[in-house]
Amino acid sequence: MKYMLLIYGNTETWDALTAEGIEAVYAVHREILAETRARNELLAADGLTTDRARVVQVKEGLPAVTDGPFTEAKEVLAGYYLLECDLERATELAARLPEAKYSPVEVRALTEPFESL
Repeated sequence: MKYMLLIYGNTETWDALTAEGIEAVYAVHREILAETRARNELLAADGLTTDRARVVQVKEGLPAVTDGPFTEAKEVLAGYYLLECDLERATELAARLPEAKYSPVEVRALTEPFESL
């Protein structure tokens, strides 16, 4: 099954990670990336920026576009891992992410691909 780990964060998260040592944080991510690649579990992973982010919603038939990734939430989506594994493994990996000590990491199963709809 495919699972996405959604890594959230906010200013406090980044401050805590910086205090922890950003290189140490990156080292954990490099370790998880290498491990999941070696086990053929990793499908994709990336960090996300709020730079040039937009929120798009259609209202009364017209697209309403606003700046920012903010959808009335304290945390923003900061990165993700897309994995092919079971739920227990995805949960274990989410708990190992350095961000999980400071902000939520969601584990979400993917639905059927849109191509099959």
